[in-house]
Amino acid sequence: MNEYFDDFYHFGGFGPAFDAVAPSAETLNFYRHKLPPRLLEYWQEYGFCGWGEGAFWTVDPGDYRELLHAWLAGTPFENQDDYHVIGRGAFGRLLIWGETSGLSLKINPCYGMIFPKASAAENLREQGSELTIDLFYACLSKDSLDLDDADDKPLFQRALARLGPLRAEEMYGFVPALALGGAPKLANLQKVNLFDHLLFLAELGEKQIMADIVALSNALHK
Repeated sequence: MNEYFDDFYHFGGFGPAFDAVAPSAETLNFYRHKLPPRLLEYWQEYGFCGWGEGAFWTVDPGDYRELLHAWLAGTPFENQDDYHVIGRGAFGRLLIWGETSGLSLKINPCYGMIFPKASAAENLREQGSELTIDLFYACLSKDSLDLDDADDKPLFQRALARLGPLRAEEMYGFVPALALGGAPKLANLQKVNLFDHLLFLAELGEKQIMADIVALSNALHK
């Protein structure tokens, strides 16, 4: 365990892993030149698994290919890069790696939002893929993966206590969905099938492409 992953595991409070499934040789070979070697090392050591009681999951990108296509279809990112989901949160947040742009996209499906990161490609060129992935894990926090209710109170720990832990194919989803007028509150959360629910949310309406706040701030201060 290197110092970056140690920060994730211990300081970030994500360890230990659970519900781990080892990647197949075919999966490792398929992604060997598409994703950072460091990420594949983590797959081999820990498997595709849950972390932080299910707040974060390391995933097999192949399982998310259809889902990712549904979310990027009709957006400026549809043909911009070859993207792969490398992680997801308990509320379905998707963390995405572009083969040429690095950690350039995040999707918050509960609100239909896609968050681009304009500096990701430059970071990848300057840092290299190994350090980029190491910093991704070292800087990941449970707060960044959580979702707030209507009173701005985080939901994950309360959802965990009320609904129980998630399995790899599950997420906490709002029923009814927020896009259909549902309210972001604990009573409206259910454990739902991750893939069915996120495909359903992708079909509900137009996705919102959010501004890159860091890029805007940097531009204003040039």
